[in-house]
Amino acid sequence: MATYAIGDLQGSFRSLQKLLANIDFDAGRDCLWFVGDLVNRGPESLECLRFVRNLGDRAITVLGNHDLHLLCVAAGTTRMKKSDTLQPILDAADGKDLLDWLRHRPMLHFFGEHILVHAGLLPQWSANMAKSLAEEVESALRGPKHDGLFSAMYGNRPDRWDDRLAGFDRLRVIVNAMTRMRICTTDGKMEFSHKGEAADFPPGYLPWFDVPGRMSADSTVICGHWSALGLKIEPNLLSIDTGCLWGRALTAVRIEDRAIFQVSCANLAGHAVLD
Repeated sequence: MATYAIGDLQGSFRSLQKLLANIDFDAGRDCLWFVGDLVNRGPESLECLRFVRNLGDRAITVLGNHDLHLLCVAAGTTRMKKSDTLQPILDAADGKDLLDWLRHRPMLHFFGEHILVHAGLLPQWSANMAKSLAEEVESALRGPKHDGLFSAMYGNRPDRWDDRLAGFDRLRVIVNAMTRMRICTTDGKMEFSHKGEAADFPPGYLPWFDVPGRMSADSTVICGHWSALGLKIEPNLLSIDTGCLWGRALTAVRIEDRAIFQVSCANLAGHAVLD
């Protein structure tokens, strides 16, 4: 039995199938951990959703910003963007069931010494605190008034954590950190416009995982979201979005020994909707 963490799919189902063949994945024996963003921009989001859902308990996926965007579009609380490729899911006969399944996925998966999250964790959050905060968002997503969260989810403020935050402001900070953050200040102020390589940051900002004294540093965080960063392996970090959507590679890391497996996504670049 092996557990493989897999980077952002964003609708690249054929690349996923190539990667699973490469690792000789056996659904009766192995487990897959997905860092989120199963959908959008690529051509096969519907196939990705169906496949991961049908794996049942052999797969764990956390929610990414594109997954949440799909849920908001379906709920009518935001509009489809020009670069979105979500319509086949909305039109599918099983689309409602897929959306309901997606809405019940976790924001964060904490197992042993590993934390699976889409983007990152604010420096003030220990692993246990992050798990508790993720559960607050999950409760809202799975509750009968989840459309209220979808309506309030978008926005960059508040831009830092405060224990006194309440209501949708509190949930928005948690969602933004776990699904959108790349860089922040040492006191946890987030900035969302920088999407490039790990250089030329605004003054005072650095990658969230490089903040000195980060409270979750005693766990290994497995994340994606930052495709320009590429594969980054450190003792307490596995950042594995290697830009499959942009024609680079789809990556899996075997958790037990950190063996790295990759397949080229060059054939996808011509099909993705680029912006």
